[in-house]
Amino acid sequence: MWIYRVNEPRLGAVRVREWRRRARHAIGLLFLSLALSTTGLVLLDGSKAPFSKRLFTAMWDAVNLTTTLGDFSDFDERQKIFMLAAMLVTMLVAAYAISRLTGILSGDDVMVYRENRAMELKFERLARHVVVVGYRSLGQRIATKLQHAGETVLVLVGDRALADLAAENGHLVILSAPETFDDALRRARLDSAKALVVTTPDSDANLAVTLLANAANRSLPIVAPSESDLRKTLLENAGATEVVIGDEILADALIGKLAPHTETVLS
Repeated sequence: MWIYRVNEPRLGAVRVREWRRRARHAIGLLFLSLALSTTGLVLLDGSKAPFSKRLFTAMWDAVNLTTTLGDFSDFDERQKIFMLAAMLVTMLVAAYAISRLTGILSGDDVMVYRENRAMELKFERLARHVVVVGYRSLGQRIATKLQHAGETVLVLVGDRALADLAAENGHLVILSAPETFDDALRRARLDSAKALVVTTPDSDANLAVTLLANAANRSLPIVAPSESDLRKTLLENAGATEVVIGDEILADALIGKLAPHTETVLS
């Protein structure tokens, strides 16, 4: 599911940074173990071989020790004792690294953080999309019709269950609490959007969204519903390019259905 959460738990970013710090620490310990093993094997090598060959052989054995490949050269008793100690240290370092790294990236807050990062990459390429604000009955119908018409739909919603539903239906989603909805609009790439449709049942929220969207992009077509002529005027003054009064459309539709059955059609 593709959901961007404006109110992302900040702990996710903290956990990712901590995991990276621990990973660097663990890698540093492994390289230190490798360097110490190589140094010890070089010092214990009593052969008359050139130093470069003894160093390479020691590095080969140390790498085999660290990676547990097991392809070692022949050792004398001193080297075997040293290798036993080095193996013990390597196992302790590996156990420490596993204990420090395992599980830290599996939390819900980290998953949200990573999904948000993936969504930000999608937003960078987003253009000519239609923003649908709200995903209740009207918003769902509009988003579905736009999707069937081949449009890319970005749904802005404040309810987690509706956000999950919109994502399951194949839409991009921004989930935001009402108090941070202006942040959601900033993330919605209104500068490159094709249009914005407001569908929430809250007339005051629709007015606020229209104002914010028009301020962000004055050339953006904005379509909004209204329940009265007064509210229609307010929405138009706020920047809506088209305002639809639902009762008028319903009345016209009902009269249209009535026409075949009566000679007198109300106008």
